[in-house]
Amino acid sequence: MALVFESKPDRPPPRDETGLAVWVRRNLFRDVPNALMTLLGFYIAYVVVAAVLDWAIFNAVWEADTRRECLDAVGRSGACWPGVVEWLPNLVYGLYPKDAVWRINLGFLALVLWLIPLWMPRVKSKVAVGLTAVTLYPFLASYFFLGGDKGIVWSALISLGLSGLVWVWATTISERVTGQSIAELLGKTLAGGDNDVLQRRAVRGAGLVLFLAAYGLVSTWSLAEVRTQFWGGLFLTLVISGIGITFSLPAGILLALGRRSNLPVIAVLSTLFIELFRSVPLITILFMFNTMLPLFMPEGMEVNQLARAIVAVCLFAAAYMAEVIRGGLQAIPKGQYEAAASLGLGYWQTTTQVVLPQALKIMIPTIVGNFIGLFKDTTLVSIIGLFDLMNMARAVGEDTDWLGLFIEPFFVVSLTYFVFCFAMSSYSIRLEEKLSAGRER
Repeated sequence: MALVFESKPDRPPPRDETGLAVWVRRNLFRDVPNALMTLLGFYIAYVVVAAVLDWAIFNAVWEADTRRECLDAVGRSGACWPGVVEWLPNLVYGLYPKDAVWRINLGFLALVLWLIPLWMPRVKSKVAVGLTAVTLYPFLASYFFLGGDKGIVWSALISLGLSGLVWVWATTISERVTGQSIAELLGKTLAGGDNDVLQRRAVRGAGLVLFLAAYGLVSTWSLAEVRTQFWGGLFLTLVISGIGITFSLPAGILLALGRRSNLPVIAVLSTLFIELFRSVPLITILFMFNTMLPLFMPEGMEVNQLARAIVAVCLFAAAYMAEVIRGGLQAIPKGQYEAAASLGLGYWQTTTQVVLPQALKIMIPTIVGNFIGLFKDTTLVSIIGLFDLMNMARAVGEDTDWLGLFIEPFFVVSLTYFVFCFAMSSYSIRLEEKLSAGRER
């Protein structure tokens, strides 16, 4: 009996699918329950987005003189944006004099110019640029923001800030064009040879000339004083959070190293500081510093309210950052310490060149998460009477013309916080990928 095998026609080759089509099929429509949940999610998103658009755009009032006119036009079914537009300068700058807001804009423009080289290729001195931004920029920006009389010391500090900005861009241009820093280029040009001693003297002389030129320019500046009581809005929020973020990372590193120190006194003091500030809510610390800090100051010395809030936020953030850094330090294998010791590296060389860079790379998501939390926690300073962005938004609804207008200002504030927090989160993801401190680990 002969067996006959009937051959089946070959199946057609699978169609080429793009990466997006494969991702959609695998993640959104893999099976029936998954597809139903996807459709339900799309429906909820559609309902929410449609309702927000109807309220914020399609049914909104764009021209009115009072909130009463908005209510007469569409009732409560649409947003009343004229009140927000009228108060927009106050939401951004607080009660800062309108004819002096250019000083705030100039101060933040200087910060942007200072940080641009950090994202430019072929710039080798990025660490030095970042350090100058942290140490020298505050002197320059504080005079733009605060103004007032300048003594010799204050003028010298402002001149250092201005000199630092000029040095940053001179170094950036030099490294992009010639591949050498401005110090190396000036040393070889002015010294006329490879003598290291003459090169260092030439660089110091050029730096002194730059400082004197900056001092001569700063001495001609005269800006009226704007007291911190008039600072507010987004400007005040960025000042408090910026100082807190800048202070918390280096202070947290020192506290984490102190807590792991073999010296009992340093370890105990660091531990007490960390546990004390982590065990108390930020709002309590703000109240304590606002009411009790003046009691510990010398008689006749007065600390303004903004300085008290900044000190409280900085110490609170440093305590939390210390625990984040300590977690990163403990994640480093013991073999890294032993390898550094076998190379003859001391404690500080091992810490700064081997252990700490790896720990910071590991903890990038948590560090940035702390920064985001600190940025949002600055809203608590409204409790002690500072008109930050949140408190200024509340003031819109207390205006006689816009009495009761609270939803629209807080909607704008929510979008503002989302933009800043999303930007920080996105940058941390890109930085993590760039440093290979994520999936590859």
